[in-house]
Amino acid sequence: MELKAVLMDEATVERTVTRIAHEILEKNHGTDNLALIGVRRGGVPIARRLAECIREIEGKEVPVGEIDINLYRDDLTEAHELPKVSETKIPFTVTGANIVLVDDVLFTGRTVRAAIEALFIQGRPAKIELAVLVDRGHRELPIRADFVGKNVPTSRSELITVSFPEFDGRTCVELYGL
Repeated sequence: MELKAVLMDEATVERTVTRIAHEILEKNHGTDNLALIGVRRGGVPIARRLAECIREIEGKEVPVGEIDINLYRDDLTEAHELPKVSETKIPFTVTGANIVLVDDVLFTGRTVRAAIEALFIQGRPAKIELAVLVDRGHRELPIRADFVGKNVPTSRSELITVSFPEFDGRTCVELYGL
């Protein structure tokens, strides 16, 4: 695949995360009963950054968890190998909480469906909202994000990558094509 464009550099990602944090606070009327859960892998660093922004804005800590969706994917029968399962880390009670699921890229909606299913194993939240850094379209399920950093119409043959220092040594969003 060939790099077609850098969609967001580090400064743009940080500004976007700050804007999403403000939108989450506005829609939820503050931090009461609010928690963030990052979908492994790409949603976790975004959830942590959102929590840090919220702490800076409101002066209050918002709990952050991590959820692994590999056992809840609907394509397990198509996989040739057993899925690698990571630990779900949710150090708070989700029952009755206002949960914001956080992911890097929203595409078909299947990852979000799996994350919601995995979340309900943990308890019954009062509300679930979705925050994504990039929405690239091509939904296969009736799922939409409540908070979107950037809408990027793509073709199915294109790929969007989100890089963070925790995994890639840099922060950016890039578009690749054939």
